[in-house]
Amino acid sequence: MAGPGPRSDRSAVPARRSPGPGRRRRLRTGRSRSGPGRGSRRRLGRWWPLALVAAGLLWLSRGLWLPPLPPPQLILVLGGDVAREQEAARLARRLGLPLLVSGGSNPEYATWEFRREGLHPGQVLLDYRAHDTLSNFTSVADDLKRSKVRSVYLVTSSDHMPRALLVGRIVAGSRGIGLTPVAVPCGQRCMPERKGKVWGDGLRAALWVLTGQDLRLSAAERFAPLLDGAGRPVHPPAAGLNPAGH
Repeated sequence: MAGPGPRSDRSAVPARRSPGPGRRRRLRTGRSRSGPGRGSRRRLGRWWPLALVAAGLLWLSRGLWLPPLPPPQLILVLGGDVAREQEAARLARRLGLPLLVSGGSNPEYATWEFRREGLHPGQVLLDYRAHDTLSNFTSVADDLKRSKVRSVYLVTSSDHMPRALLVGRIVAGSRGIGLTPVAVPCGQRCMPERKGKVWGDGLRAALWVLTGQDLRLSAAERFAPLLDGAGRPVHPPAAGLNPAGH
């Protein structure tokens, strides 16, 4: 009589253990590292170049969808050279347009010069709030907008025109004001400006449009007590708006 066959010993096979809570936690943590947060950031990063290209195309095609600008209604001359003011005065006399001088010669000389060029006092406005190219525009842009000026002649020296035109188109353009350049020849006195200076002022202008502040001036005022030997802050020139002949 045959004896009983061999029995399988199930106790010899080790039982598979389910992962404990600590291991499950590590697995979940590992999956979260490549979760939707990081993926959304990668997708957003891929869209940035397309957004910049679209913004550039929109800016370049603005002439197709913006209403056309009217003929210039005013002449804006940037101070710094008497030749600029003389050219602007001749232009104002020929076209019969008002003349706004930003940061020009002292009032006594400017009044005498413009009368000599045949302009009457009510045609000229002297503004001394500006202390650099950026403030040439930031000090008057809102005033021009309130006066419903949408287009101006911009008069400055030929070597200064690239920087002035870039800054002006950003600042005045943000107020819906177009610029038509009138470059004054500077001959042997011309000193072409560095690209870094031109684009640096362009960046300052863009930041002014976004923040309403000249960040370089704000930084100078903030850190002046640390940099000035006497510990006195440096203040910008006092503002003033003086019509010629008064």
